[in-house]
Formats: sequence, structure tokens, C-alpha cells
Amino acid sequence: MNEMLIMMLIIGNTVLTFCVMKYLLMPKQVKLLPKLLEDGNTQAVIRSAMALIAKQPQNIDAHYYLGRAYLAENRHSLALIEFKVVSQMGILGTGIPEVEFRQTMAELFISCNQPEEALKEYLLLIKLAPEKAESYYQVGKLFIEQNRSDLAKQYFYKAELLDPHDHRIHGELGFLLYKDQKALEAKVELEKAIQSPEYNAQAYFYLGKILKEEREYAASIQTFEQALKSKEFKIKALIERGICYIALEAMDKAIAELELAIQAINDEVHPDSLYARYFLGSCYEQLNQIDKAIVQWDKISAVKKNFHDVEHKLVQYMDYRYDALKDYLNYREEEFLELCKDMASKGMGFKVQSMTAITNGAELIVVDKNVIDESNRELYQIIRFYRMYELIHESLIYGMLEDLRRQNIHRCIIVTNSGFAQDALEYANLRPVELLGKDKLLALLQLIQ
Repeated sequence: MNEMLIMMLIIGNTVLTFCVMKYLLMPKQVKLLPKLLEDGNTQAVIRSAMALIAKQPQNIDAHYYLGRAYLAENRHSLALIEFKVVSQMGILGTGIPEVEFRQTMAELFISCNQPEEALKEYLLLIKLAPEKAESYYQVGKLFIEQNRSDLAKQYFYKAELLDPHDHRIHGELGFLLYKDQKALEAKVELEKAIQSPEYNAQAYFYLGKILKEEREYAASIQTFEQALKSKEFKIKALIERGICYIALEAMDKAIAELELAIQAINDEVHPDSLYARYFLGSCYEQLNQIDKAIVQWDKISAVKKNFHDVEHKLVQYMDYRYDALKDYLNYREEEFLELCKDMASKGMGFKVQSMTAITNGAELIVVDKNVIDESNRELYQIIRFYRMYELIHESLIYGMLEDLRRQNIHRCIIVTNSGFAQDALEYANLRPVELLGKDKLLALLQLIQ
């Protein structure tokens, strides 16, 4: 019986000794992890930490250094898993630096697209280290993502007080103030942002927008040039520079900028693409290169029919889709007069006596070779060819008939590519005037061709 008792005591002491030795050796293994990590031997850290965790799942230091090793290898999702375990265990009294740990946790949540969790960490950081401007700045950024601009501004202002030299803070404040239509305040912040040697594309871009709205176009163009260095703002800056050149009536430069923007866009549905094509079309329209403008408007219409006044413009310039009408609308004055002469003589059978250029068209005095009056005299008529996009109204016909009376001419013809308003049709109904709209004009053009 005594021998049995002695044997049990020996076995018990052996087990106890083994457990004590295991416990005493564990910390020594943990202490090796920081040195291995410092030496860049992350694989050794991962193997050792995982072995420790397998034997002692609640070993907080092993989880912490495993997370640090994953982080060093840019395996962020795995690092976050380990750091979350550490956070759940509680790091108070462990020797793990809490501010640094929370900072890393917040950054991991952002890199793993968990902004709500990141926000919680940064708010906790503000309590732990209220003197750190970075935490306030990051909270402001996260509130911008949530469209909570008022809260974002509050945190940016606190960050600015703690670190007035951080160009990022000034840039974000300038952006929010610009959105709030506080241009003067925004301009102050944005100018501070670009004074830093560190590049801030957003600050340059929105400062350029403010200068453009102040009609400081030359300064705006130079400021947008700085934003071109940024991949994020390059296309937007090219479009804004194009708009500035349009305002300066430098259409060739505007076209160059807008075409560069379009070449850099891959998504035709993106608003940047629509705006670039819209303003490029506007340039061509002002240069009277309507066929080129229509190409841009067609591309916009194909993806978004109700974009600004694009559909109206396509209807307004529909005539340009016909080659004959395109020539009619685009010919220079001398060519246009000759074209009108051909239509009057070859197309309508008149003998042309004279041709004169008038506003938006040409006036021809003609004789009908087959009609003479009672005194055996040729009868003169006036033909007016108009190229315009507005409908012709009664007032124009009334003025033309007054001209006829002064010249003792009793009949006239009006030809136009646009059309006639209802009041014009009713007024001409019982008067010596013949109205020929686009269909008749096309027939004449096809006849002489």
C-alpha cells in the first residue's frame, strides 16, 4: 500500500514538473518572436506562433506576432483575423502598445474594406491619444464616404488645429467648403494645401474650378495643369481646361484638350465622357463644323438621350445628315450664290437677272421666260433662299412683301431648309408668295445634281 502511494506521488511530481517546465519554456519561445520579426524572418515567426497557438490557443502574444508577421507579408486579411482575436482577448496589461495596435487595426479595416469598423477604431484612438491629428483626419475621411459632410468638417477642423501644416487636411476642408458653395473660404484652404511641397491633386483641381468660376481663365488653366499629373483627376482637368479655352474663344486649344480627354476615357457611359463630347460638340458648333458636332451628339444620344439639349440639337441640325443640304448650309457666300442661281435657273426654269447676299441667305431677282404681261413685258419675281434653323414667321413674309411693293414686283418665292410657322402659312395663303420648305429644297438640290 505504501509502495503504491509512493509510486503515485512520483508520477504526480513528474507530471507537475513537466507542466511547470512547459509553462516556463513558453514565454522564452514568445520572446524570440519580436527578434525574428525584426530580422525579417516572417516565416519563422509564423511557424513558431502557430505552434504556440496550437498548444496554447489563448496565448495573446503569439496571436499578436502572428498578425504582425502576416502584415509584414502584406497578407492583410489574415493579419486582421489575428488582430481581431487579440482585440477580443483584451490587451490591457499585456505589454502590447495599444495606440499603435489600434492604429494598425484601423488601417487593416480600411484595406479590407470595412469602413464602419475602421471608424470605431479611429474614434477609440481619439480617446486614447487626443493629440494625434491623423485620427481626426481619418475620421473626417470616413464621414465623407458616408456623405456626412458636416461631421467630416468638424473633425478636419480639429485636425487642422493639431497639425496646421498637413496639406491633406487643408485639401479636404477646401473640397467640402467648395461643395458648400463657400468659394472664398475654400480658396483659402486650397491655397494652403498647394503650398506644401507634397503634391495634392485634389487641391489643385478644386482651386482650378474656383478660379474658372471667377473667370480667371488663364490662372485656372495653369492650376488644372498641375492636376493633370494625377490619374484620378487627369480627365476631369482636361475637360475643365477645354471649357476655359471655350470661354477664351480659343476653340483649337479647347478641341485639343477635349479630344485628349475622350482618348483617355474607356467608359462611354461615364459622365466625364458625356461632358467631354458635349463640350467638344459645342466647339464644332461654334466653328460651324456641324457634321463634326453631330458625331459627338450622336455618341452621347446613343447612351443617354436626355443629356442636356443633345436631342434638341440633333433635331435642329437634322438637315446636315443629307449631303446636299450639308453643302447648302456650309457653302461660302460665292459658292452659295452660284448654287442658288443653279436652283433658280436649272431647277425652277427662271432667268436670273441679279444675285445678292442677304442675312442668312441670298436674294435673286428672276424672270419667268414663259410668262409676259399684257404689255408684252417680262414679269420679275424675287426668290429668297434662306439657310437658318428657326422657323420663318409671318413678320418676315410681311417685310418681304413690303420690299416687293417698293420695287414694283408682284410675286415672290421663299425657300428655306427650316420650315414655316403656322402664322406664316396662314398669312401667305391669300398673298402673292410661294413657300418652299425643306422637302422642296431637297428636291431642287437633287434635280440640279
